[in-house]
Amino acid sequence: MNKKIYDRDIREPLFEFLEEKYGKVRILEEKRTGEARVDAVMITDSVLYGIEIKSDADTYTRLSGQVENYDKYYDRNYVVVGTRHAGHIEEHVPPYWGIITVEPVSGDDNEAESLDFYVLREPSDNPNVIPSKKLTILWRPELAHIQELNGLHKYAGKSKEYVRDYVIDSVEPERLYSEMTDELFERDYSTIGERINKYRVEHGQHRRKNLKKRKRIYKG
Repeated sequence: MNKKIYDRDIREPLFEFLEEKYGKVRILEEKRTGEARVDAVMITDSVLYGIEIKSDADTYTRLSGQVENYDKYYDRNYVVVGTRHAGHIEEHVPPYWGIITVEPVSGDDNEAESLDFYVLREPSDNPNVIPSKKLTILWRPELAHIQELNGLHKYAGKSKEYVRDYVIDSVEPERLYSEMTDELFERDYSTIGERINKYRVEHGQHRRKNLKKRKRIYKG
């Protein structure tokens, strides 16, 4: 009988597996996106991957809503499932979602048990991604840097929604998403709060208090 696998068991080995598969990546964990919190976002050159983990302890109760939410924000999506869900997961996600299965592998007498990951289905391009939603992952100073790189008007007094739409209309998509992933690769969570407050002060806005540093993992 297979051992039950929990979310906490999956994460680190999964991120190592993805690093081996994709090379240079950056992974942001527990990212708030729209109305839900995604388990992880994987950043590669010009492509954002949403990653939803369904361990053996999880159910499909919220999955349909999670799929709808992920589809608004990410270029491609993966669901990662334990052995309990492997036989049925294809019925619960769209055909363009990738599927990774995970199961425990018993080691030798002197080796600890490990996890084996298998790509049951590769993800394809998500047809439902909304560019303005995708850009919400950027902080305002990061978006401002993209405006600067492309010689665009600052529109400092406009809302973030206005600026995002302006940038989308003004920058060729391939270039925009390449610059976006560059910003995310360079994001430093030890200084991002300071950058945001500096931007707000320079543009006549109040400083934010108690900006939290998000946990992150850098691979590459």
